[in-house]
Amino acid sequence: MAIQYDRIAKEIVEKTGGVDNILSAAHCATRLRLIVKNREIIDDDEVEKVDEVKGVFFTGGQYQIILGAGVVNKVYAEVEKMGVSTTNKADQSALAQQDQSKGKKLIRLLGDIFVPIIPIIAATGLCMGLRGLITNEMLLDLLGLGSSGLSESMTVMLSVLCDTTFAFLPALVCWSTFKTFGGTPLLGLIIGLMLVSTALPNAYAVATPDSGVVPIMAFGCIPLVGYQGSVLPAIMVGVIGSKLELKIRKIMPNVLDFMVSPFLVILIMMIVSLLVIGPVFHQIEMLVLNLMEGLLHLPFGIGGFLVSFLYPFIVITGVHHIMTTLEVSLLASTGFNQLNALYNMIFFALGFAVLAITIKTKKTRMKPAGYGAFLSQMLGVGEPGMFGFLLRYTMKPFVGACLVAGCTGMLATILGLSAKGMGAGGFIGFLLYMYDAHQLFIYFALVILTAILSFVVTWLFTVPKEFMEEE
Repeated sequence: MAIQYDRIAKEIVEKTGGVDNILSAAHCATRLRLIVKNREIIDDDEVEKVDEVKGVFFTGGQYQIILGAGVVNKVYAEVEKMGVSTTNKADQSALAQQDQSKGKKLIRLLGDIFVPIIPIIAATGLCMGLRGLITNEMLLDLLGLGSSGLSESMTVMLSVLCDTTFAFLPALVCWSTFKTFGGTPLLGLIIGLMLVSTALPNAYAVATPDSGVVPIMAFGCIPLVGYQGSVLPAIMVGVIGSKLELKIRKIMPNVLDFMVSPFLVILIMMIVSLLVIGPVFHQIEMLVLNLMEGLLHLPFGIGGFLVSFLYPFIVITGVHHIMTTLEVSLLASTGFNQLNALYNMIFFALGFAVLAITIKTKKTRMKPAGYGAFLSQMLGVGEPGMFGFLLRYTMKPFVGACLVAGCTGMLATILGLSAKGMGAGGFIGFLLYMYDAHQLFIYFALVILTAILSFVVTWLFTVPKEFMEEE
């Protein structure tokens, strides 16, 4: 018997309150998406009785009816014939979010920007973790390989494999931001590449005191530095650039639009990025450095709590690489690095929060990405977990994990946990504590405590309801 799509569409419209109750309709590969005036008048059980309807749920301001691939397209066409206002999925999602708070809109935008680039960041995190393991000096000495364990060619190939993504991360972020805000993605990529041009001093080199690399001073007073490792500045550049492009194209004559519009966007954004946004964040970096130095000297482990709690928020801004200066200073003056211990509490707190969400979520399509983000976090790369899970819908799981990290960071400070080096984080972090059995024991005890606390707190209190909605 042939499926009567017109009858199915009529029944769906009637049982969702009629044409007057439906503000707009859209569809994806398997679901009919409705924005309705009054959700309360819809009886889900009645809608599910309609032929071909495999389930319903309400999320993100949309009443979604699961019909299946192929069926949904034909039902949607019949709904459109009934006079229901229709739109595309992207526009409807924007309409559904109009009533959301500014905070939720910002978090959702961050998710939209980072979701496309999370897989490559996670893959690079795996590479970086493995490199950190096989190139660690303590491990090489333990195996009797010394500094001759890897050839120069192998070292170079590992660098190409592991460093490329993060060397050009601002370019990826800028590309995705342009795409999210309706600009030309390739134009965003070019502007992003300009932010990490080899003509600019490398941000990490500038942050290393003994590198000899200093900012270039424009007009004698404005520091020019690359955007290596920056996230928030790259997003700002992408948002401003994409909006600028749309405005320019609206007023540009068609005969000039092809070439002149991209030229103006690139020129203006280069000036704004290097002479305004970059210098402002350079000053923020110096303030962060002075703040962290002051916090580390607070008594009773208070500094450890504050640094561990605040550092993930600093990572979001993209100015965290300035902390390299403080690590180098600590190692030079005392031979020990207390910051690494705090970083590792953060790695495990955020990582096991991601794991808790991944295991508990009813969105099965999120699970593979979740396990990948967890593995990436354990190898020292936190962006996939932070932006793909902990900040995806609300800040609750992120803040909860930061509080756990703060508590165990305080214990680490009180117990005097200190690394004998820098750079190793997450799973391979223990290599920097092998110099002393007591230190190694404290490290493992605090890591286990952090993992358990973060998992339990997230599981019980902070998993966003959006993760618990069945697909």
